[in-house]
Amino acid sequence: MAESAPTMDNSDEDLYNVPDYSTPYCEEGENSPPRPQSDYVPPPGKVTVLNAGQETVSLGFSLPDNSVKYTLQLDYSCNTQSGSLVTEDSSTVKVEGLNPGTEYTFSIIRIAHNGKQSKATSLSVFTEPSPPVQITVYQVGSESLCLRWDTPAGEVESYIVTCCSEGDIVQELTTDTDNLTLSNLNPGVCYSLQVSAQLRNGRKSKPTVTTVHTIFLCSDGFVMQEMALKMSMCQFSVPLLLPNCDTKQCTLMLWAMRDIVKKYRPQSLLQSKGFIEQRIVLSELPMISFVRLGECSLSKSEILNKLLSNSQQYHDTFVHRDMECGDIPRKISNGLAEITWYLPCGNKNMDVFSEPVAVTNLRGDIALFETQFSFLCQTSAAVFVFFDKCDSKCELLTNQHHKGQIFLVGNHQSKHFNLNALKKVATKLGLTNSNILLKAKHMNDADFVKTLRKTVSNVVENTKMKMGIEQMANIAHELGIWVDEDSSECQTAKKNADAITAEIQNILQYKEAQLPSQGQIWKELTCLEKEEFRLRKVGSEDIEKYKSDLQVQKTKLREKQNSYDMSNAMTCFINAISSPGIERCYFLKWMRMNLDNVSREKLSGLREQYKEKCKDSENKEEIKDIDKQLSNSSLGTEHFFREMGQIYEASLSLPETDRSRKQLQHLPELCAELLLDGFPLELVDGDASNIPLRWVSDVLSKLNDLVSPKNKILVVTVLGVQSTGKSTLLNTMFGVQFAVSSGRCTRGAFMLLIRVNEDVKKVLNCDFIVIIDTEGLKSPELAQLDNSHEHDNELATLVVGLSDITIINIAMENSTEMKDILQIVVHAFLRMKEVGKRPKCQFVHQNVSDVSAHEKNLRDRKLLLQQLNEMTQAAAKMEKKEENKSFTDVMEYSPDTGNWYIPGLWNGNPPMAPVNAGYSEAVYELKKNIIKILGSCDSSANDILEFTEWMKSLWNAVKHENFIFSFRNSLVADAYMRLCTEFNKWEWEFRKEMYTWVTKSETRISNYGTVAVKSEVSDMRELLTHLKSEACTILSKWETKLLDNLTQYFKQTDGHVYLVEQYREDFANSAKSLRQEMERSVLNQLTAAADIRQGMTELDRIKENHTKELEGRVSGLIEHCRQKKVQMTDKELDKEFDKMWKQMVNDLSFSKQKAKDVITSVSHHLRDNLSRKGSHACQLLSQRSMTDCGQEPFTYTAEGFYKKVKHKLSTFFNIEDHVMALQKTADHIAMDCTQFVTEKLEKKNNYHETYIQEILHMIDERLHNNQDVTIEIEFEVSLKQYICAFAAREFQKMHEEFIQMNDPYRCLNQNKEKFCADFKDVFHDRDQCQKKAEEFTNRCLEPAVVDFVNRSLGPDIIGEMQTSQQFSTRMFFQYSVLMDLLTKDDFENYQSYICSYEKYVKKWTLDQIVERFSNPSTAFKFEDQHLQSSVRSINNATNKAKTKQSGDLKTFVKNVCQELGDKLVISQDALGAFMILNNADQEQFAHWLTQCVKEMANALGEKFKHTNIQVKLKKLHVNPQNELFTKLIGCGNQCPFCKAPCEAGGRFHTEHWTSLHRPEGLGRYRFCLTNKLTTDICSSSVITEAQFQCEATNWTFHPYKRYKEIFSNWKIQPDGSLQASDYWKYVMAKFNIQFAKAYNAKPADIPLAWKIITRKQAEASINESFNNT
Repeated sequence: MAESAPTMDNSDEDLYNVPDYSTPYCEEGENSPPRPQSDYVPPPGKVTVLNAGQETVSLGFSLPDNSVKYTLQLDYSCNTQSGSLVTEDSSTVKVEGLNPGTEYTFSIIRIAHNGKQSKATSLSVFTEPSPPVQITVYQVGSESLCLRWDTPAGEVESYIVTCCSEGDIVQELTTDTDNLTLSNLNPGVCYSLQVSAQLRNGRKSKPTVTTVHTIFLCSDGFVMQEMALKMSMCQFSVPLLLPNCDTKQCTLMLWAMRDIVKKYRPQSLLQSKGFIEQRIVLSELPMISFVRLGECSLSKSEILNKLLSNSQQYHDTFVHRDMECGDIPRKISNGLAEITWYLPCGNKNMDVFSEPVAVTNLRGDIALFETQFSFLCQTSAAVFVFFDKCDSKCELLTNQHHKGQIFLVGNHQSKHFNLNALKKVATKLGLTNSNILLKAKHMNDADFVKTLRKTVSNVVENTKMKMGIEQMANIAHELGIWVDEDSSECQTAKKNADAITAEIQNILQYKEAQLPSQGQIWKELTCLEKEEFRLRKVGSEDIEKYKSDLQVQKTKLREKQNSYDMSNAMTCFINAISSPGIERCYFLKWMRMNLDNVSREKLSGLREQYKEKCKDSENKEEIKDIDKQLSNSSLGTEHFFREMGQIYEASLSLPETDRSRKQLQHLPELCAELLLDGFPLELVDGDASNIPLRWVSDVLSKLNDLVSPKNKILVVTVLGVQSTGKSTLLNTMFGVQFAVSSGRCTRGAFMLLIRVNEDVKKVLNCDFIVIIDTEGLKSPELAQLDNSHEHDNELATLVVGLSDITIINIAMENSTEMKDILQIVVHAFLRMKEVGKRPKCQFVHQNVSDVSAHEKNLRDRKLLLQQLNEMTQAAAKMEKKEENKSFTDVMEYSPDTGNWYIPGLWNGNPPMAPVNAGYSEAVYELKKNIIKILGSCDSSANDILEFTEWMKSLWNAVKHENFIFSFRNSLVADAYMRLCTEFNKWEWEFRKEMYTWVTKSETRISNYGTVAVKSEVSDMRELLTHLKSEACTILSKWETKLLDNLTQYFKQTDGHVYLVEQYREDFANSAKSLRQEMERSVLNQLTAAADIRQGMTELDRIKENHTKELEGRVSGLIEHCRQKKVQMTDKELDKEFDKMWKQMVNDLSFSKQKAKDVITSVSHHLRDNLSRKGSHACQLLSQRSMTDCGQEPFTYTAEGFYKKVKHKLSTFFNIEDHVMALQKTADHIAMDCTQFVTEKLEKKNNYHETYIQEILHMIDERLHNNQDVTIEIEFEVSLKQYICAFAAREFQKMHEEFIQMNDPYRCLNQNKEKFCADFKDVFHDRDQCQKKAEEFTNRCLEPAVVDFVNRSLGPDIIGEMQTSQQFSTRMFFQYSVLMDLLTKDDFENYQSYICSYEKYVKKWTLDQIVERFSNPSTAFKFEDQHLQSSVRSINNATNKAKTKQSGDLKTFVKNVCQELGDKLVISQDALGAFMILNNADQEQFAHWLTQCVKEMANALGEKFKHTNIQVKLKKLHVNPQNELFTKLIGCGNQCPFCKAPCEAGGRFHTEHWTSLHRPEGLGRYRFCLTNKLTTDICSSSVITEAQFQCEATNWTFHPYKRYKEIFSNWKIQPDGSLQASDYWKYVMAKFNIQFAKAYNAKPADIPLAWKIITRKQAEASINESFNNT
């Protein structure tokens, strides 16, 4: 293609990136030979594209021969259009009516008069593309915006979108669609957007530029209002009259400017240092308007910028042509009247004008916009008309109804200026010289602006024409100008808001009349709530009666709230916020603005007084008085929502069926919808310093319902001193609208919801970000009040606990104040660490503008860290957590990455200072860092309900004085429960594996030395060593597995595992201790089994010899009888057999086995055990013989006269003293040891010394764990003597019975009948196959199978029980027991549970097992599994034995037994008896054996089905009841005050706790003087000044608050809620008399509140305590 370039200079239209316009070509080249002149027509020659517009193309021709005139014919075409143009021969041709952005092919020929034509010259040309039109910005965020546009005509391939800021290109993106989202923009920055269309040849259209005014056209009222506010803050002009470029209709932007509030100080208030703060649309100010008539060489906007700027601070308020992008052709802004305000600061050297003035600027020629010009003439104090020449258009000036002065502003330097014409116009308008301002030929801009400024000042100071923008609406209506507030939704909302606020005369009186529920009543309720938790004023009163009285007072206050009818204001308010979405938004905005207007004047003055008084610390009383006035004079929408909350909470105290209550149930959902729409929710009531927990919880619950399942949230919070820009920081960072008016500082805490975009959701893994804005710490409102520090700590603890990241806003030079703030913040972080939550934090230093601030402040950052460390140590000392030495012990913090420096918000001195762009940029960087931190959090986001639980738990805890020991959280409890459940599963897998392994190992040991052993080891010792080694390997493997599981568990991000990190070490210790416990138990079992089997070896050898002797003699007898050769009858054979039997018995030697002295052996072990206790223990042991001990139940008696008298007194008053406590301990230990002995006796094994070692270990362990009672050596010796003596006698009997059972003579004699029958069968040559198969099955296999089932069933039952939730963890176990007690509601059960806890829960566990397995099929499921497993093993063994070449039946049976040797223990006595006198055929025997085993399986199956569970439990080798009890009883510790059992997971935890404490009277406590049972509950007592005395305190009084000094390993938390202990209150109130009678005491004085607790409430309290909601 030949390149063609434009040859014309088109100054009116700039061409962008002009590419190849055409590709001219000719069918015959220039070197073709010329045709004859007569018929040859020369072609047009070189064709040049002179210009290609959107709808026109201009072509130029170089004509080769000018002597002959030709006609030009130009044909053009594209895909959608074609046409032709015929013209006289010319050097230029213009083709019109083309489509923009389209490729046209042009064909040009010359035609002679005779009709002859030249060859055609062709070329292709692209018309200029149309720029995109109707750009709409439809979504504006704090750092993103979405825009779309209409597709222009033409063949557009793509669009180029350019985003500029302050002349610099920020982003340039290309898209092939008609919409685009711009991201990563800086909040609060003004952007210029350009959209160009691009053709496929690369040519671009002129850009369509969108300015902020364009965005106004495409925005709804609320976006307009927000933009106008931000533009005003940036000192940009805002639209006053906004034209629509399509309809030419313009709109008065009254609503858009409604939210602009300005604060200034005119010269008149300079001396008093007063100021004016007012909503700008209500301010009656003189307005000066600037317009243009015709063309003007002066830049009106630039002149205005200079006019409004002082010499020190120039600012472009209005866009002008010399600005970047200011010369772009106007397509939308013509006809726009924009307004700004000049507001003085009271400094003569800086103020341009001494009084406030509004300045408007009309864009475009007033001749084209008469309506706008008329409006300005009627509303302005003066109109300045800029012009270059006066012509007929000047008639327009005389046609207007002017209310102000007219000033003509001309430029003498313009070539069009005509002084005579000006004089004529001035005369016609009656203008004087002072009304005409001319820029002289040699006058510069500065001098001209000075003159203009003087004129404007004169007008401002002398005019009486002042009008507020709100008043201009009437004029607008008269002129046909729309007003943006005229929409029906806006007007209805205004009407509703005015109806409420119009009644306000005196704010305090209005609040008392219309908002009665939140005033003094709510504050009193708050005080009562906190007193219920803190009990500071209880004095010597009965604690529970005092708490009951507090509840009665609360009930009365709620009744008082319910007695009020809903006020008119609240009725209107609730109805209005129930209206459709957009109307509701308008209503709330009107309400906020109206209420701000009402309270601003009073609040602004009071706040200034407050600041002045606070400078002098001696003005305390005045400060308190002003503070009270501030609170009384404050009225905002939050007060109406607060009233809603109180009305709702009060209604909940009404019956559920009450009509009033039902009518209010929709309120939380209403508020949840508003929260979802972006309105803030008051979290903490700043006036009462309290959270209406039920109201906020229900609102959040409804919010969760509205958004589920997309309900994951992350929380960002800001903390800092008041008036340091916390709210502004959040508003800038997240584009939210927390109140920042200086007249209304944040009180309490507000939360706001931000929906997360899909792209950001992938980074943060959450659906919403919750922003919490807080009242300033050390705020002036509370600085002089007594509870200032307490209030700040409460607030800081709450919001830090709720947040995932906390921004600490530091903007102060006062180091003392800084330390105070840091201490509060560090205290909050320390508390969070101790309760398992570790939020992140970022320190923000405001008003630091130096570019090198970060480097220069290295020293300051080190100082900050030093102060943080100091504060950490101080806070740790207060919280008694002194192991925290530095701030980094509390949380992750780096001085380099955890500090941010933000420059000041204003670029200069307000009120005329614009927003500092550096502020927005710095905040944006901070935001990016915060998003990055949130995205890299180890823990998963909470959902809304979990956030609610945190809020409730934190707030309940901060109401207590001791936060850490008072904190209870259902999420922590739930996470702890999950950890316990998982650990219990791992523990059970470990135990079950070891049960199975021990069973197999004991089987191997039992079969040692028998035919059932495949590979014989050299001796039992070698086998035992091998098994012990194998056991240690398996134990080590499982210990490692448990610890690995624990490590992996804490690596996961879900399940809130980070909340229970503090318990990790406890569970690791439990895993290690479990291994040690299992190792001791397993090795003892192996040793005992091996020793007992070894002891049987000699007996087995004797029995085998006897059997062989018998077999030989019987064989001889058969031979003898057969030699008689007579047919002998069975009777004769019996006679011969008896004779032989007697002879054999006489000939055999039956040396009787000697029983060993078990008692002596036990005595030796006991002495060895006590020898470690010292010589005194051995002396005590020697004083009594073991044979004299254990005959009677153990009774411990006090030694010494003093102890005896003391014990008698305690017995008289029925008080548990040291002796009684020891007796109770002894009873429990004796019961456990007795059960252990009984289990050993039931197994009918031989005695082994490990049994007594186990008993002594049990006693030592129990005594060690029972640290609440001092164990005296006399008690320990006598208890061990008693238990060992009893055990020794029982074991002696067991040992002797075992010897008796295994006596060779008895064993031989008991098989005499069987031997006789076998003798007769052999003699008669009868077929013994079936009979022997039955005998082998019944005597050998069946007992072994039953034994195998009994060995295996115990773990199965335990596993099945653990699938039930009640046996999954210790807490669920306790919960289930207590719920069962409540269901039965029987005094005897309660008493048994309280007084004999272990005995009761053991029986309860057994009952649950029996109930669970009451249907035999439940247990049979497991029995049948093991039965079928055994049958399969037997059949496999039989089939395998068949394949071996066995010579006889004995070998065959031996092979079968060897195959079963690892699974079944076959009785050697039965096997030995079976083996002799056996002539059965092997093949037939095997056949019948299979049949018999099948019949055995059926018979055993039926037997198992019909055997009840109690019988089965007695035969089990592993006792499920004991195993479950041991697992769930845990450490066995009980609360030292109320004896409630410890629920901590793992057996080796370092701290004991329980979910539910009881009234101490249930544990026999009573008042000494009255003998009445006490109603005190230790969970209440520990927060009072009450005292206790017990043996641990040497019976001296000790404060409950310092109980840790006595019982250091117990953690007694106050009730999680005031209803948490209702369960035991209900029990004591109901059975008060019965308990008193049982305890030999007088009934307690039951508080009134206890008496009305229902069973349903008791159930609810236990559900809450155990987090089972």
